[in-house]
Amino acid sequence: MNTLSKLSVYGAALALLSLGAYATGSAVGPLRSPAPAREITSGAEGAGHGDAHSSAVTGTADQPAGPASSRGGYTLAPTASTPTAGTTTELTFHIIGPDGAPVTAFDEEHTKRLHLIVVRRDTTGFQHLHPTMDPDGTWRTSLRLPTGGVHRVFADFTPTGGPATTLGVDLSVAGTYEPVTPAPSRIARIDDYEVRLDGELSPGRSSPVTLTVTRDGAPVTDLQPYLGAYGHLVALRSTDLAYLHVHPDRSPDDGRTAAGPQIRFLAEVPSTGTYRLFLDFQHASVVRTAEFTLPAGPTPEPGALPTAPAAGTPEDDHGHPATGDRAGGEH
Repeated sequence: MNTLSKLSVYGAALALLSLGAYATGSAVGPLRSPAPAREITSGAEGAGHGDAHSSAVTGTADQPAGPASSRGGYTLAPTASTPTAGTTTELTFHIIGPDGAPVTAFDEEHTKRLHLIVVRRDTTGFQHLHPTMDPDGTWRTSLRLPTGGVHRVFADFTPTGGPATTLGVDLSVAGTYEPVTPAPSRIARIDDYEVRLDGELSPGRSSPVTLTVTRDGAPVTDLQPYLGAYGHLVALRSTDLAYLHVHPDRSPDDGRTAAGPQIRFLAEVPSTGTYRLFLDFQHASVVRTAEFTLPAGPTPEPGALPTAPAAGTPEDDHGHPATGDRAGGEH
C-alpha cells in the first residue's frame, strides 16, 4: 500500500472514531444519578425556619446536586450566548419539566422562587443572583463577569409538586483567563469585616461549622436577616463543583437565636477533597460574601486535639466551648 493510500485509510478510521465518540456522548447525555435522592441537611432543627434547601437538596452520596444539567425529569436550558468579560449581559434560561414544557410554578424558598449561583470553574468570582420569571417560564437576570473562562451556572429551585433540585450548566465567557488555585483559608476579610470559620468537614457525616463575624475587631451582634436567615452557606467540591447548599439550624424569628456574632451550620460533604465555602451575610443593609477553602479528610481519630473555638465563644468551667443555653441557646 502506498503512502497516500495509508493516509486515506488513517483518515477514514479517525473519522469513524470521532463519529462513534459523538454518538456515544449523545446517547449518554448529561450526567444523571440513578440512585434515589438523599437529604443534605443543615441540622435536625433546620426545618424550624421553613428551609426546604436544608432538608431536601437533591443528591446522592456519590453524586450531590449540581454536576448534572438534567435530573429527575427537569432540565436547565439556557439560551445560547457567549458573554464578554467586563460587560453586562442578560442571561435567560428555562427549567424544562418532565412533560417537555417550561415549568412556570415554583415554590418559594427563602423568599425567592429560584436561586442562581455563578462561579468560574476554578471557584473564583462567586455570585448569588435572583432572576425574575416571565409568565411563559423564561427566567432572566443581568450578569456581569469580570474575567473570561468557563463559568458554572447553578439553578437551585423547587418546582411546585416536585423535589428540591439543583442543576448546573457551563457558560463560556470571552476574555482574558488566568487560572487561580485558592489557598486553604479559614479567615476571610471583606472591607472592614473579618469572618472566621471553625470546624472540620468529615466526609459522610454531619459536621458542625461555625462562622464568627467581627467588624474592626469587635463582634457583630446585629446581623440582619437575609432571605429569611442570618447567613447562607454554599459549598462546592473543587474537583467537579458538586453543590451543597446549607443553612443555619435556627432562624431569626425563633426567639432564641442571637443576631451574631456566630452563625452555626451543620454541613455534610460526600467525599474527601477540597471544598470552597461561600457565606452570604447582611449587615448595615449590605450583603457581603466571605470565601473559604477547606479540606475534608478522614474523621479525626479519638483523642485528637479539637479545633480551637471561635473568637468570643463562651467557655464552661473547664475551659471547653459552652453549648446549649451557655452559648446563647444554639447548638
